[in-house]
Amino acid sequence: MNETSRRRYDDACATAHAMDLIGERWALLVIRELMFGPKRFSDLRADLPGISANVLTQRLEGLEAAGIVARRKLPPPTPVQLYELTEWGAEAEPIFQSLGRWAARSPLHDPTLPFSASSLFLSFRTMFDPARAEGLAASIGFRIGKERFLVRIEDGRLIAERRAFEAADAVFAGTASAIAAVVYGGVPMAAITEEGALVVEGDRALAERFIRLFPLPDKAEIASTRDVVAAEA
Repeated sequence: MNETSRRRYDDACATAHAMDLIGERWALLVIRELMFGPKRFSDLRADLPGISANVLTQRLEGLEAAGIVARRKLPPPTPVQLYELTEWGAEAEPIFQSLGRWAARSPLHDPTLPFSASSLFLSFRTMFDPARAEGLAASIGFRIGKERFLVRIEDGRLIAERRAFEAADAVFAGTASAIAAVVYGGVPMAAITEEGALVVEGDRALAERFIRLFPLPDKAEIASTRDVVAAEA
């Protein structure tokens, strides 16, 4: 039996086939990093610091062979090779949203761990609560390293894109982890801005309201083995 055969589930269930396609370690995170547009190999490595160049190459080759990722070259004078999701590959976003909502209920989930920019903005599209944004129409800009993102809120909808912007009602500048700390980690915005880890420009009251638009779900209750044994006694 060859290596490819050993890694397949050989099961007609579509879920099993999905695991054949994206079940290798790092595969889902590579897809996540491409959700907001194409990236170079070096950008993917920077956004996934725990992955080796060899493993990233393998995952990209596997995802390309599966029709999830495509390669293209920019024309001269900058003949850079980019990786991007195919139209079908981009349809995987609801998978991330469902997994994110489900896993956020885990008592073991730690929102203070490092966040990539793509992960942060996918979480915004996942956790956004339209009821908390009632009557709000605003644009929020983000400067995260060399990347720029714009979030627009209107009619109870949130649109998040990786794109340049000239103006916004409020702007956050800092790392994705610092922004996640105030949105999900319960860190007061005043404290983290005073430390210099995050800069907020423009409408400060809007920025304070924005960070409260993404409530995390209640944690699941997990009974210990001892509790189960006691209940059965």
